[in-house]
Amino acid sequence: MPVVTHVLPEGADLSSARSALTDHLPLRAGRATRRTTTFYDTFDGRLHGAGLTLQHTGTALALSVRETGDEVASATVGAAPKRLFDRDLPAALAKWLAPEIEMRALLPVARLRTHELPLALLNEDTKTVARLTLSVTDDGTRGRVTATAIRGYESALERVQTTLVEKLALPEATVPLVDEAIAAAGGQPAGTSAKLSLALDPDEPANVAAARVFTRLVEVIRDNFPGTLDDVDSEFLHDLRVAVRRTRSLQRQFKTVYPERLQHFRDEFKRIQGVTGDLRDLDVYLLDFDDLKASLPEKMQADLEPLRTVIERRRARALTATRRALRAERTAGALSDWERFVTDRRPSDRTVGSLASHRITQVYRKMVKLGSAIDDDSPAEDLHELRKVGKELRYLLEFFASLYPTEVVKPFVKTLKGLQDQLGRFQDREVQANALRELAPALQDSPHTVMAMGVLVERFMQEELAARAEFAERFEAFASKAQRAIVKEHFG
Repeated sequence: MPVVTHVLPEGADLSSARSALTDHLPLRAGRATRRTTTFYDTFDGRLHGAGLTLQHTGTALALSVRETGDEVASATVGAAPKRLFDRDLPAALAKWLAPEIEMRALLPVARLRTHELPLALLNEDTKTVARLTLSVTDDGTRGRVTATAIRGYESALERVQTTLVEKLALPEATVPLVDEAIAAAGGQPAGTSAKLSLALDPDEPANVAAARVFTRLVEVIRDNFPGTLDDVDSEFLHDLRVAVRRTRSLQRQFKTVYPERLQHFRDEFKRIQGVTGDLRDLDVYLLDFDDLKASLPEKMQADLEPLRTVIERRRARALTATRRALRAERTAGALSDWERFVTDRRPSDRTVGSLASHRITQVYRKMVKLGSAIDDDSPAEDLHELRKVGKELRYLLEFFASLYPTEVVKPFVKTLKGLQDQLGRFQDREVQANALRELAPALQDSPHTVMAMGVLVERFMQEELAARAEFAERFEAFASKAQRAIVKEHFG
C-alpha cells in the first residue's frame, strides 16, 4: 500500500508531534512503545550499494528495499548478532544476502532506540481510513511521521499528506532512516571504500601527484588495520595488502623523483607485505575449501576435513605473528614517516602526465618483449615474471586513469585483465598444488585425506596445463599491432 514519510521538526517529541497533528486531523492514539533497531552492513557498504537494508528489531532480522522500505524477507534470530557471515544467515535471508556479501561479515553499523506512537485517522463514522506512526529517537536522528493508506480509502492518505505539507510544513523524508542513523553514529552510509578515486592534473609535478596517491593508500591501510587485528573478516587483510602492494609498485615506478632514502621505505613496505603473507595465503585456502571439497567425488568429500583443521591451526599461528608485526611501533612509525617523506618534498620538475605516460609505455613494452620470448618450452618462471610486470602495468593504469580518456584506458585494462587472469590461473594452480604437497606430511596419520589431496593435486596440474594452453591467444590480443598503436598514440 502507498506510504508517505515526513520529517518532524528538530527536537519534537511524541507529545508535541501528536498535538500538532490532532489540531488538523481526527486521530485516535494507540499505545506508545519503545524498541531498539540495529542496522547491519559490510565494512565496504555492500548492502548500501545493492539498495538493501538489513535491520534487527526485537528478535527478528528483516531485509528491505533501501529506498522504499518494502520488506523482502525476514527471519527470527533471537538477540541482535554481533557479526554475521553468509553461513550464519537464515535461509530466507541467505538467498538474498549471500551473493551480495560473499566473504565479508555483516556488522552493526548503527543502533537506534525509538519511541513510537501509532495513530489512526478516522472518518465521520469513526472508521480507520489511514494509519500513522510517530517515531522519535534518542540517537540524534530527526523524528518522523509515516502514513500508510488503507485499501479503499486511498484519498485519506492524500488528505494526510496535504496536512503534513501545507499546514504543518513538514518536509518529506528524502534520506533513508538507515543512512541518517549511520551518519548520526559517525559512520559513512556507503561504507569505507578501498578504491583510489583520485582525479589528477596531468601538469602537476610528478611527486606532488604521487604524494596524493601514496597518502590515499596509507589511508586505506589504516582503515583496514582494526578489522585485520580483530580478525573480523578476511577482506580487511586483503585490502590492506593490496594497498601495500600498490604502494611498493608506485615506489618502483616513480623512484626517479625521490632521493636515495626511498629505499628505506621500500624495505619497510616489503617487510609489511612479508609478515602478512602467510595469513593471507591460509585465508585463501579456507575461503576456497568448501569449493575444493565439493569438487571431489562425493565419497571422498568428508575425507578432506582433517586438512581444514590443519590449515586452521596454522592460520591461528599466522594471525598471532601478523598481529605482533602490525602492532609494533616500527610499523606505525614507518607509515607516519612515509607520509611525511612523500608530502614534504619540493615539487619535481617533471609532470605526472609525462612520467606516467613514460612508465606505462616502458612497462607495456617490457611485457611485450617478455611475452614474445615465451614459447611452449619456456619455464614456468617466465610466465610468473610476466604476471608480475603485468601487475605493475595494471596499477599504473589504475593510479593514473584520470589522466587519459576513459575510452582508451578501459579497453586497455580489459585486454590486460584477460591476460592477467590467464597467467593468474596458471600460477595459482601451481601454488595450490605445491601447497598441498607441503601440507601432506602433517596429515600422514590420515591416509584418506592424503588420497583426497592427491586427487586435487592432479586436477590442479591439469588446470595448470589448460591455462598455459590459453597463453598464446591471450597474449596475441594484448600485444597486437592495434594495441601497440594505441599505446604509442596515447602514452608514448
